[in-house]
Amino acid sequence: MSENVLARSFESLRIDRADGIVTITIDRPDDRNALNGRVRDELKTVLPAVEDADERVAVITGSDECNAFVAGADVTELRERDLLEQREASERPRIYELVDELDTPVVARINGHALGGGLELAMACDVRIAARGGKLGQPEINLGIIPGGGGTQRLPRLVGEGQAMRLILSGELIDADEAQDIGLVDVVCSADDLDEEVDSLTSSIAEKSPLALEFAKESIRASSRLSLDEGIEYEAQLFVQLFATADKNEGIDAFFEQRDPVWEGK
Repeated sequence: MSENVLARSFESLRIDRADGIVTITIDRPDDRNALNGRVRDELKTVLPAVEDADERVAVITGSDECNAFVAGADVTELRERDLLEQREASERPRIYELVDELDTPVVARINGHALGGGLELAMACDVRIAARGGKLGQPEINLGIIPGGGGTQRLPRLVGEGQAMRLILSGELIDADEAQDIGLVDVVCSADDLDEEVDSLTSSIAEKSPLALEFAKESIRASSRLSLDEGIEYEAQLFVQLFATADKNEGIDAFFEQRDPVWEGK
């Protein structure tokens, strides 16, 4: 079923697969790849299929035609909603939770502006690689609202409470280099080098055991949700569980035999 989903054509997404890497491109260049209801619904269809498919890593990006990763939510939709309609639209799981909770590692390829819901989508990913030239920020305060896709929670965890306060309360937009300086993005490069940077990281991840990737991501993710002692105990539990897998034996055998491992994912 997941293979069929990833092979489908979508109105607002493009799906590309190669060598264990699936790339999800939000393709609304005329609207700067804004997150409207259609995009959200299609992502809710595709993201679970990514986890179920035989892919090692996912990339989320925006179409390159408009210099935007995702330039926010669709403001027209926000203006038309009342409280009850927005409450329904905010019911979990939303796309942010689906990305955050995927067992598959997710890389944000930030190829332009990442604003509002776009930045929240990038923050839900595991690694953020940004090209110079785009702006990042949470400008919702300028519309008389606040971030509603996890921005007030994920941003402080990435950059600290003071920097999060500065960006959210002012609505200030920052460039990719400053975003890297404060910890909001992990790698910054020129637009010409963006694909090379993303390919280098994702190819390296795709070579690893899918079970080890899943457990490593889960353990790291727990570090921001548990105390240090609880996190260390949880890490130990996950570490021990991998000793019941064929991939553990294959990895160690390949190390001793000086060859590339052949992972079974079990």
